[in-house]
Amino acid sequence: MSVAGIVLWGWATLVASENTPPAIDVRSWDKLIEASRDFWNVPGVAVAVVRGDTVLYLKGHGVRSIESRQPVTPDTVFPLASCSKAFSSTLLAMLADENKIRWDDPVRRYLPYFRLQDPHADALVTLRDLMCHRTGLGSHDLLWYRADWGNDEMIRRAGRLTPSYPFRSGFAYQSVMVTAAGLAMARAVRRPWHELVQERIFDPLNMRTAGVRSVAALRGEHALGHRLQADGSAKVVPWYRIDEPNPAGSIHASIRDLVPWLQLHANGGRVGERRLVSAEKLAETHQGHVVLPLDAAHRALHPHTVQLCYALGWVTQDYRGRRLVSHAGIIDGFRAHLAILPDQKIGVAVLANAHATRMNLALSNTLIDQLLGVPAEDWNTRYRAWLEAESRQKQTELQRQERQRRADRKPTLDLQSYAGDYTHPAYGTASILWDGQGLVWAWGRFRLALSHWDFDRFRFQDEWIGDHLLEFRLGAGPQVEAFDLFDVRFTRQAQSPKQP
Repeated sequence: MSVAGIVLWGWATLVASENTPPAIDVRSWDKLIEASRDFWNVPGVAVAVVRGDTVLYLKGHGVRSIESRQPVTPDTVFPLASCSKAFSSTLLAMLADENKIRWDDPVRRYLPYFRLQDPHADALVTLRDLMCHRTGLGSHDLLWYRADWGNDEMIRRAGRLTPSYPFRSGFAYQSVMVTAAGLAMARAVRRPWHELVQERIFDPLNMRTAGVRSVAALRGEHALGHRLQADGSAKVVPWYRIDEPNPAGSIHASIRDLVPWLQLHANGGRVGERRLVSAEKLAETHQGHVVLPLDAAHRALHPHTVQLCYALGWVTQDYRGRRLVSHAGIIDGFRAHLAILPDQKIGVAVLANAHATRMNLALSNTLIDQLLGVPAEDWNTRYRAWLEAESRQKQTELQRQERQRRADRKPTLDLQSYAGDYTHPAYGTASILWDGQGLVWAWGRFRLALSHWDFDRFRFQDEWIGDHLLEFRLGAGPQVEAFDLFDVRFTRQAQSPKQP
């Protein structure tokens, strides 16, 4: 055989190998999933795996709640949280197919009240910018998480925020902007977002349990969320209630309903013989738009990746030489993870009722490795080691803060002098209350006790929003003028001290 012939034969063999799925013993996945669930102490998990039009795996494991002990089934409903963003980007692709909207349309063409503080961003921002998180705004999750206002007001408030980085020069995950994109689509066709997603996606895909309001999910078979305690035990936590449909995170569904959703993306916009969106427009949602730096944390999580990017409602990366698009979702007591390998027509979905667990990504990677026929890796152990290293790093940082802390330096004023109302243009009014024994930070639905740290700095702790230092700013007199929190400054209003 000639050299050219050998090269052609080798290439043909490689292509055949890539196009021939490896033999898989799907029956072994029951034990694999149970082992992963046990390793991460997750009460319940639902898993779906598709290849093209074939459903390789569809099953629930464990329990919906550690209290009821009812089993998770393929029809158990879980919140998808931020995995909802891909539904909005797919809806945008569908409308772009019909020339009803374009990726690079100005946002204010549809939302006249939309504003950004950066004048360049304000003038140039497009729907694409909103969907790929490059507007210049930081995350500011408390503008939506347990907030006391609706979507329109949330978007208006975001327009009063100081940018965190120059427009289109960085990345900060930003759910409020995706919500704005969803509302813009709705205005473009004069239909509410929740009706569009129902009629254009849920109904055609026969997603019978899918919905956008928590009250609907709680009427039927649903999982309850859990949070692991310091001793390793789990406790049940209430569903995060969403009454107003939100394009960035309000969708819930069962794992059975996610099968056609995975197939839609794995098959380039087609499910069975029916095409819902063009392959070209759907591929745009999978195309990387913002490069995410592979810092130490990302390298530990993605050791087989060279480039990681944010697309439109998806994260895209190379994984062991293949193209992978995925997204995670976290909300009180739950974690979701969806992954697509478009070139291999593979889709994987993992839904778990344990808060922020790393089981979903570990299990998804394990299943994908088997589907690709690549060497196995112990993802559970890898991610456990990463979490332990992260915990040690946090502990080291806390120890550093403790060493620098001057707990002997008392507040400048008596505690009651700090009490009052403080305002920020976006966050609104936050109150510092005096309860007779100490100070309480009160904002929206939060009421958290403040413990003195040092000087005029106080600390509060919350299991959902974490530990934060609140620092009061004093002017002449001295008089309390403001406090800094969440990288923003709340300015004191002229009023008498408040009681809780």
